Amino acid sequence: MSEHPLNNRRALVTGASRGIGQAIALALAEAGANVVVSARSLPPLEEVATAIRQMGRECLVVPCDVADPQQVATLASTIIEAWGGVDILVNNAGVAGSHKFLNHPDELWHRMLAVNLTGVYYVTKALVPPMVSQKWGRIINIASIAGKTGARYIAAYSASKHGVLGFTRSLAMELVDYQITVNAICPGYVETPMTETNIANIAARTGMSPAQVRHTLAHMSPQGRLIEPEEVAALTVYLARDEARGITGQAINVDGGTVQW
Repeated sequence: MSEHPLNNRRALVTGASRGIGQAIALALAEAGANVVVSARSLPPLEEVATAIRQMGRECLVVPCDVADPQQVATLASTIIEAWGGVDILVNNAGVAGSHKFLNHPDELWHRMLAVNLTGVYYVTKALVPPMVSQKWGRIINIASIAGKTGARYIAAYSASKHGVLGFTRSLAMELVDYQITVNAICPGYVETPMTETNIANIAARTGMSPAQVRHTLAHMSPQGRLIEPEEVAALTVYLARDEARGITGQAINVDGGTVQW
């Protein structure tokens, strides 16, 4: 088995400045890919890019808010001009928020859908044409187990992730003739800065200590722990490989057994 199974593949990871996205960008580079890293904030992207270049890979840094179609257009044109497109697209950029449905803020609803769902649409639409032309591609959408289940206070977030799964399954069928696979990864709670923010918010609202909240979230999984970003990254790398060509239209859980479908 090749030490660098993605050698010279071109990849784009959105939301690559921290957490799952950062882990995925580094894992793709370790597997041999050249990587475009994108997120809204430039300084942390530069740190990720430095690490990728130290591995001997090429790296482009392109800041972008995926909810803004003009910024996505600039992202795509920059990549296509520099590299001709990408072989691997990882739609990871996302936001999380919670609120009880009574008096639910409209802005929260619109923001969840704009980033988590419409952003996936914008980026994919912009970068699929070169994949179609070359008749090879991997599209990997980072969703959530909230895309398969519901829970209190996350109606907007859950709706956005359910939408990602519908998009994934439909697009997989549409692109199958071009040797492009489209899959989703559904993590449970992951050890990331986003989860830390959620823990702080829950603690502030409930009176629980952060340690108590962390324990509660961890024990939602039968394994009694939070998932590590590298676990999601490892599955992403596998789905990007040639050997994963038979896997498409799937939503694969990485959640310690929390959701079993």
